[in-house]
Amino acid sequence: MIEKTQRSEDADIPNEMSPGLSQSVPGHIQSAAEAREAGDPGAAPDPSPFAEDAPSSIPPDELERLHGDLVSALKTVFDPEIPVDIYELGLIYKIDVDDDRNIEIEMTLTAPGCPVAGEMPGWVQNAVSSVPGVGQVDVNLVFDPPWDMSRMSDEARLALNMF
Repeated sequence: MIEKTQRSEDADIPNEMSPGLSQSVPGHIQSAAEAREAGDPGAAPDPSPFAEDAPSSIPPDELERLHGDLVSALKTVFDPEIPVDIYELGLIYKIDVDDDRNIEIEMTLTAPGCPVAGEMPGWVQNAVSSVPGVGQVDVNLVFDPPWDMSRMSDEARLALNMF
């Protein structure tokens, strides 16, 4: 799924990618929670989950490299109580990249009362900011939809012996 934002003063609302929309966000990178193959609830993320025809000032090969680098950076952040990175746990709900390479991330926690709730968004921001070529990074903590174990990838399930 690629989310785009209309570029107009009165409509700055995310939409599914549709032909004819004026779009300002060149790429939405799927989290492990979004990228499932049919019939496989814990499938790993697709390596290039953005549309080739999305209008962007970022060349497609650069956007693909950026996608890989962002995912790699996110995989360096771990929930201290669970020996699996936050990307594979499915805690990253959305990553949007704009034409200036500014990154907006929506993430959640395994539980609203998580003891590192105040620290983890900063860890994510630091990890993503270390990616070469990235502009400003904003991390938003959300709790809707609530996280559950079905959002974990197969890799996370294997690491936690949950098969």
